[in-house]
Amino acid sequence: MVELRVCSFCGKEIEPGTGKMYVKKDGTVYLFCTNKCSKNMIDMSRVPRKVTWTRAYAREKEVRMHAPEAGAAKRARAARRAAFQAQPKYTEAPVEAVEPKEEPKVEAPVEEPKVEPKVEAKVEAKVEAPAEKPARAKKAKAKKE
Repeated sequence: MVELRVCSFCGKEIEPGTGKMYVKKDGTVYLFCTNKCSKNMIDMSRVPRKVTWTRAYAREKEVRMHAPEAGAAKRARAARRAAFQAQPKYTEAPVEAVEPKEEPKVEAPVEEPKVEPKVEAKVEAKVEAPAEKPARAKKAKAKKE
């Protein structure tokens, strides 16, 4: 029995003994029913899904037509948003039940007394207690007397 072949571009059945066979270097085999299909695919590098007269385009269009409406999703989202905005943001309570919050008392920072540097204490110590003279100076003083 004769094998039925399908065109690689348009998707039509190819009768035995007609059409073209194109083999790429990597071993991919393309079958074309007419010269129109081979030129569109090989020479012009067109994609069958984007050419209106191919079966691939018709299949894709059918899928698009039966897909859920894009507007339906927008309407559903708008309905959810409206329902959310209709809800009260805050529950209303009687004025008597609401007590004012007490503000925390802020204490002023306490300043610590400044400590005088130790250098002044050393200076006072030198003034109060005279430094001892070296032993030679004492001997020299004793000889003079």
